[in-house]
Amino acid sequence: MSEIVVTLPDGSELSVAEGSTVEDVAFDIGPGLGRDTVAGVVDGDLVDKATPLHDGADLVIVTEDSDEYPRVLRHSAAHVFAQALQRLYPEAKLAIGPPTDDGFYYDVTNVDLDSEDLEDIEAEAEEIIADDLDIERIERSREDVLEQYADNPYKQDILETEAAGEDPVTIYRQGEFEDLCQGPHVESTGEIGAFTLLNISSAYWRGDEENDTLTRVYGTAFESEDEMETYLERRREAQERDHRKLGQELDLFSIDETTGPGLPLYHPNGKRVLDELSAFARDMNLDAGYDPVETPHLFRTELWKKSGHYENYVDDMFLLDVNDEEYGLKPMNCPGHATIFDQQSWSYRDLPVRYFEDGKVYRKEQRGELSGLSRVWAFTIDDGHVFVRPEQIEDEVNLVMDNIFRVFETFGLDAEVALATRPEKSVGSDDIWERAESQLRDVLDAQDIAYDVEEGDGAFYGPKIDFAFEDALGRKWDGPTVQLDFNMPERFDLTYTGEDNEDHRPVMLHRALYGSYERFLMVLIEHFDGKFPLWLAPEQVRILPVSDDNLGYAHRLANELDDFRVEIEDRSWTVGRKIQQAHSDRVPYMLIVGDDEESSGTVSVRDRKERERKDVDREAFADHLRTERDEKRIEPDFLD
Repeated sequence: MSEIVVTLPDGSELSVAEGSTVEDVAFDIGPGLGRDTVAGVVDGDLVDKATPLHDGADLVIVTEDSDEYPRVLRHSAAHVFAQALQRLYPEAKLAIGPPTDDGFYYDVTNVDLDSEDLEDIEAEAEEIIADDLDIERIERSREDVLEQYADNPYKQDILETEAAGEDPVTIYRQGEFEDLCQGPHVESTGEIGAFTLLNISSAYWRGDEENDTLTRVYGTAFESEDEMETYLERRREAQERDHRKLGQELDLFSIDETTGPGLPLYHPNGKRVLDELSAFARDMNLDAGYDPVETPHLFRTELWKKSGHYENYVDDMFLLDVNDEEYGLKPMNCPGHATIFDQQSWSYRDLPVRYFEDGKVYRKEQRGELSGLSRVWAFTIDDGHVFVRPEQIEDEVNLVMDNIFRVFETFGLDAEVALATRPEKSVGSDDIWERAESQLRDVLDAQDIAYDVEEGDGAFYGPKIDFAFEDALGRKWDGPTVQLDFNMPERFDLTYTGEDNEDHRPVMLHRALYGSYERFLMVLIEHFDGKFPLWLAPEQVRILPVSDDNLGYAHRLANELDDFRVEIEDRSWTVGRKIQQAHSDRVPYMLIVGDDEESSGTVSVRDRKERERKDVDREAFADHLRTERDEKRIEPDFLD
């Protein structure tokens, strides 16, 4: 019998019989590991332990102790939900039920559900778990499965797409319930230690608004009740911090169906925060030698064909017919910057050439995927593009990363870093790619930065370093990026004159310090729970006169603090109510002024941490405010 070779996580190679499964390899390694095997990760994909391996496969054995195990458990929990649903509502039709990072969902139709129904379904699911039903993997002929799901168009669709050409097809059975599925799953329903259903929403089949609208039920599962309670508490806190909720409460932004979905409207408070973010990025860019540029919101589609975006992004573009010519709202800023570079001749001495722009871009996401500021149609990228000689890549990436880490430090956010390498479809020579990836690795290693390697996840035009923000609740959000691009300079025939007086092709760097203002603002709202640092806060100081008799003094104070964003609470409320409202509005500082303060020429200072000090010198307070603002401190610290 012929053999194949698989590579294990430590880099070692193992020869096994052709046709060996994940489980077979685990038993070859050791009988204990074989018995503990739940699933496998083959070439980065989570698969059933019965999956046969191919020659050259990268293999990770998944056990109950593996990071991937909760995902397997939650996949099985999705099937438990579907079984419970069909016991109570036999007419319900199932679509798809995948696991997610922190739970699962199942899309269903032909049944009218609301949140009140979840309790009964959950109770039925608990019985299925208590019965500890075996979960069996069954192979069935394609013809039989097509017949089995003859009245289910969604399973039929799966058979013609994800499972196209498969024969036999895998089915998973537990008790009386069967579902078309590739797995993997745990051994029995009893392995699910804790189970709950969370909420209901609507969703389009395949995420396409042209398709059927389905009911989506969300749930989660854990090995233990304690783990689930920890998660639910964190979820409750996240709901309280939801940027959509806080955006309304703090009057930051709105998204109105009349003006259009995915098109945020920034109110004065939100615009003040955005302006501060923009000024911070602008200062970093200018200090780093970037020149500001500006490009229009739309171009002739000839530009997008030249850049390659038309063929890759046309379905996501907003297209316009103008005088029988096709124009498109820009989905990216880079072709405009490449065109600016191309307007003059450059010497090797001129490089690097650096441009930056807060550029508004437009991408036609499916309406069902739109969500607050996290996914929108119109968003602004703090975009930067650098044109460099190949030997300048390392230094330039170092410069970019210094500023990216300055962003993380300034906002008190943790970073996760990943190096994304050459994908299967790419442009550029092997030598250029190897050199570029090596340079990015050298930058990360030289700065002693821990990073993951995402094999084959680079852009088709070059490798990249991706950064994710980790917020106060431990959640991770896509953020800044540094990308190398060999494609755009080729497509635009960009050149510079080298020392040899010959034309040479520059390398183009794409970078963003925030990612997009919309997503970054979302992250900050939820990270800070709406309690922005003083320098970002839409309102920095609120003056609370004890009575109308103190309004004159309040206005004099406001004039003294005219380089800050100051408001006077002049409503005829009690001081207690004024303080409560300022806390609700998350204002960093309150100045309480009554007859005593007015006669002594002082103020009583209160911060949003509910600390207070009387008889404060006005000048001392103002000086501290300037220092706290200019140093971009995260928390109000005058009363520390």
